[in-house]
Amino acid sequence: MNHTVLTGDRPTGPLHLGHYFGTLANRVRLQELHQMYVLVADYQVITDRDVPGRIQHNITELLLDYLAIGLDPAKVTIFQHSAVPELNQLLLPFLSLVSVAELKRNPTVKDEIAHSSQSAVSGLMFTYPVHQAADILFCKGTLVPVGKDQLPHVEVTRLVARRFNERYAPVFPLPEAMMGSAPLLKGLDGGKMSKSRGNAIALKATADETAALIRAARTDADRHITYDPERRPEVANLLMLAGLCLGRAPEEIAEEIGDGGAARLKRLLTEAVNEFLHPMRKLRSSLDAADAREVLTAGNARARERAVLTLEEVRQAMGF
Repeated sequence: MNHTVLTGDRPTGPLHLGHYFGTLANRVRLQELHQMYVLVADYQVITDRDVPGRIQHNITELLLDYLAIGLDPAKVTIFQHSAVPELNQLLLPFLSLVSVAELKRNPTVKDEIAHSSQSAVSGLMFTYPVHQAADILFCKGTLVPVGKDQLPHVEVTRLVARRFNERYAPVFPLPEAMMGSAPLLKGLDGGKMSKSRGNAIALKATADETAALIRAARTDADRHITYDPERRPEVANLLMLAGLCLGRAPEEIAEEIGDGGAARLKRLLTEAVNEFLHPMRKLRSSLDAADAREVLTAGNARARERAVLTLEEVRQAMGF
């Protein structure tokens, strides 16, 4: 079955290995099977921060990461929120279909609010799931790759689509969530892997930067290396990362290292990561900001064409 896939990222910093094994590698696979839209969610940067920061720089870097991992602009429409006003205009009729109580109950929104660095929560945070519904439905998306924490947003999208179809006309499909099967990688400090915590290996990091980050990675006092995620989560995390880069089981790598200790594990991991990232780094070094702008200009134009058609369909169904 052919699907229309919608996925994307907020341009808030460099993509890292957690992103790659969590979602990016799957996108490269899906582009060969389905029509795919990849959203640079620049408007969503300000849902949980006062200003967008170095937004143009971050957008360029995100595009270069996309191209370096193998996303093909000939197969994928890469576009940005702020360049497609018709998509954002869908937010108005969609908001009329969802109650304030339903927005307040959204568990992902509640979690984002709890961890927000803002002194006061903006209205944009509450409408975030409906804005995501517009992202998905503007292109008649039918498949949305998500992590577990994003499932409530897909449910909001299905709710919006169903209510619009019932109230006005059958315009929208009911999209399905596609749950990833990739293991959850922790940061090199044992905490949640994050752009802002400095505990992740960026895809664009140099070989020396990668080595320095891995040398500083947290392990434990036991010299004999074993793969035990419950009792030795930090060591297990490094073994899992090595296994993903090498295409081997982490248990097999642990047995190979044995009494070599953390130093040998880190040497092996450094070599594995640098070898794995080498083709991406090589391709990225051949690209520049002009390449990113060219891809985004073409993608924005294609996304607007699709959004104009959908918005006109919505307006006609509503009688405007």
